Amino acid sequence: MLKRLQNLLRLGLTGTMLSFLALGARAQTTPLISTVETVPALDQWLSPGDRLQVRLVGQPNARVTFLNGQPLTELTPAQAKGQAGVYQDTYVVQPGDTLNNRPVEVQVLTADSVLSVGFTQNKVRFLNPGQPQLARTRTSLAYLNYGLGEDRLGGAKLGYLDSLVVLHLTGRVGDKYRVQLAAGQVAWVPQEVVQLLPPGGFVPTSLTSSWSVSGDSLYDYVRMPLTERLPYRSQLLQNPARLVVDVFGATSNTNWITQRTGLQELGAVYYEQPQPDVFRMVLPLRHRQSWGYHIRYQGNALVVQVARPPAKLRLRGLLVAVDAGHGGTNVGAAGASGAREKDLTLAIAQKLQQELKKAGAQVVMTRETDATLEISERVNLLRQRRPALLVSIHVNSAGNTTVQGTSAFYRYVAFRPLAAALYRQMQGTGLVGWGLVGNFNFGLNGPTEFPNALVETAFVSNPEDEKRLTNPTAQQQMAKAMTQGIKDFLKATRAKGPRGWLLKQPAREEE
Repeated sequence: MLKRLQNLLRLGLTGTMLSFLALGARAQTTPLISTVETVPALDQWLSPGDRLQVRLVGQPNARVTFLNGQPLTELTPAQAKGQAGVYQDTYVVQPGDTLNNRPVEVQVLTADSVLSVGFTQNKVRFLNPGQPQLARTRTSLAYLNYGLGEDRLGGAKLGYLDSLVVLHLTGRVGDKYRVQLAAGQVAWVPQEVVQLLPPGGFVPTSLTSSWSVSGDSLYDYVRMPLTERLPYRSQLLQNPARLVVDVFGATSNTNWITQRTGLQELGAVYYEQPQPDVFRMVLPLRHRQSWGYHIRYQGNALVVQVARPPAKLRLRGLLVAVDAGHGGTNVGAAGASGAREKDLTLAIAQKLQQELKKAGAQVVMTRETDATLEISERVNLLRQRRPALLVSIHVNSAGNTTVQGTSAFYRYVAFRPLAAALYRQMQGTGLVGWGLVGNFNFGLNGPTEFPNALVETAFVSNPEDEKRLTNPTAQQQMAKAMTQGIKDFLKATRAKGPRGWLLKQPAREEE
């Protein structure tokens, strides 16, 4: 009997329950094990100090153990929503524990010596801190999440990373790896954007070298040499306007910062060391309105590219990006009459293109036909074309058909003024104001290279709004409103002027 059990264990059968009678076979009225799972019921990697949570449902009043003798506690029916035979407990992983990517074994022994062995369907691996597991980002659109939460827009994003950035993985839940950024700071990275590295690597760290600040005809640049491509997080902060970049795993050996001629947007840059393994670059901006930035690596040197305001803050000659949401196989929302979001957004985007061109702007469209385009394709196109700003057009939908109105969305507070200007003008078309929404976790609100906003024109699920959305005259009104919203944004930016200066309202310029 023991030999048979050992053979089955070697096969790694998941979800298998094997019953053995020490005192002779007899029928069981209730299965000894109905279900056994880890919580969450996903493949996991755990490090010392992490918690392995296991739950079993089976026959009440049994002795249940896992991991070679760790007890599972039987809950009272009151604790288990009235269900009997629910056992669960937590094991804190200890240094030296080993479990090599296998199902967790659970044993149930009844009072009359009936033994049953079960296995979780998912696998668990205990990581050895002495052999750190490393990974490298696969794409320039890799990103980190704050945690494991998900909705239709994905998990809340901490920020984006360049390709080939080395990450120290200390855990896994399902298809996400936990990344140790610094002492007390972790993030989560999706499995599909990283490549695991073979064992034997060191946890990535670097001393910073002295860095330089310079400008060319288009951008201001900060360049800081490192010995590794380390992960980072950036934030655009206000009052005063500044860009803050935290480099994880870096410690200062910066003895000077050379600021060369040609700078137009960056002020007197400096650094801080808020903790031993976090190096903070603080880049003051000369204008209250940020026009975006991009972070990348050149070799192992971290380069921060900071955009300047357009030479003339008016539509004439400005390159504006217009995104028609959805398209092709991505239909989007649909109304009761059959109106489809992908068709409505394209119609409105094309009218916006016409209005912007009439005002003298140059326009780059992410799509001009019923094409299927991934968010990554749109972002890469926009990075190549380098627009001054982006407006993404969508239509909204709700389960309650009485919900109606227009709204605008932004992710970064520095880009809020563009969304607010668009929102005000859209309400001027007669649409009800539904709301101005910040911290929006949508892919096209993620780029930091240019101010961007998403306009949910109206609710296609509302009969009144749907009539507007399908009416070419109303579509034209929306296009004109968005054009005026961009003009308002530019005008307000002119009025603010450089940070620290109070300028008079400028004379009216040709738009």
